[in-house]
Amino acid sequence: MSIQLQEGVNIHVLPTKKYKTIRIVLKFRTPLDKKNITKRALLSSLLETNSKKYDSQTKLRSELANLYGASFGLSVTKKGTMHMLTVGMTIVNEKYLSANENVLQEGIDFLKEILFHPNATDGKFDEETFNREKENIADYYESIFDDKQAYASLSLQRLYFEDENQKTPSIGTLEDLNDITAASLYEYYQELLAEDCVDIYVLGDVEESEMTEAFRAFPFKARQVPSESIFYTAATHNKLIEEIEQQEVTQAKFNLAYETNVFYQDKNYFAAQIFNGLFGGFPHSKLFMNVREKESLAYYASSTLDTFRGMMTVQTGIDSTKVEQVREIIQLQLIEMQNGNFSDEAIDQTKEMLKNQVLQSEDNPGAVMEKMYTHQLVGSTLTTAEFEQKINEVTKEEIIKIANQVYLKATFFLTGEENK
Repeated sequence: MSIQLQEGVNIHVLPTKKYKTIRIVLKFRTPLDKKNITKRALLSSLLETNSKKYDSQTKLRSELANLYGASFGLSVTKKGTMHMLTVGMTIVNEKYLSANENVLQEGIDFLKEILFHPNATDGKFDEETFNREKENIADYYESIFDDKQAYASLSLQRLYFEDENQKTPSIGTLEDLNDITAASLYEYYQELLAEDCVDIYVLGDVEESEMTEAFRAFPFKARQVPSESIFYTAATHNKLIEEIEQQEVTQAKFNLAYETNVFYQDKNYFAAQIFNGLFGGFPHSKLFMNVREKESLAYYASSTLDTFRGMMTVQTGIDSTKVEQVREIIQLQLIEMQNGNFSDEAIDQTKEMLKNQVLQSEDNPGAVMEKMYTHQLVGSTLTTAEFEQKINEVTKEEIIKIANQVYLKATFFLTGEENK
């Protein structure tokens, strides 16, 4: 059940007795804007640390312990043209407690305190908390340099996209962090509360009417709903962009980005899922079997679809000296897909694995909510039965068609060897 609390603020209640916990998620959504991405990331760290009432991390954690070990946290992500800040809480179903306590309402009150009564005075966040969290996120940015797989992935994204909003990671950048103050962040937070689209999800053994009334008490005002599409279409060009970077690495990273022009739930979506599974998405895929297993050219090799930005990425960990062999054999695997050199058995295996993934996700409350949120963003639903039917209907010819519309746009090679 979905109910509008205010223009741009909706609650979605999913009553079920399937889980022994109750999951609450609030998603704040706004169009991607580079100047605000880092602020949102810093807010996700700062708001989960303390509040006006719980003015230290110790007090906040103590309150969660009082709520029978409730879990709580914030995170940021981006999907297509949008940036999301997510507030999540998992609470034990009080029906399983011997004491007669209203843990659910106490948990909702806790969220209200965190969101609307942050640790701030005189128009700025508490300086001590702000400085600590700013330093923590700066350390995190610097740690990405040491995570070579993440570093290579973000570098490829920077090459692939021309749009600065798309180049920027969902967690922001150190460069933008330096300009943020306790006052400017608090000012932006007020803007976020007033202008972001808000979706509240409650999943568990709950009453719809009770949850709706509980969240009506949150002082959200009406706000404008963004009119732009969630899908981002990159500028089309035929020039291959390549970059080589040398660092002290024991395992080189060679990542490739392809344009697919396939988007979530469009007419080619299901065929693309199977194409990706066959190409590099599963252990029986061509990349895994030929690049990694048969030729022993990679420590890992896989492909991933982004159907909100119409792209596919290939990630590999390799010996620096073998990059040209890896490049050639990856291209060969794509040509094999384009020529239809894959068996009906492999297609059937891929279809079964995709269907099993969806079935398994139904046991995860977070995945159930994310699926519902995605459906809301694109304006259409897709049941598990409908997904299975669509997957079953995909033909070999449709998979070949997808393979032939995929083309390489960018590569990033992180090597420990000097490029000759």
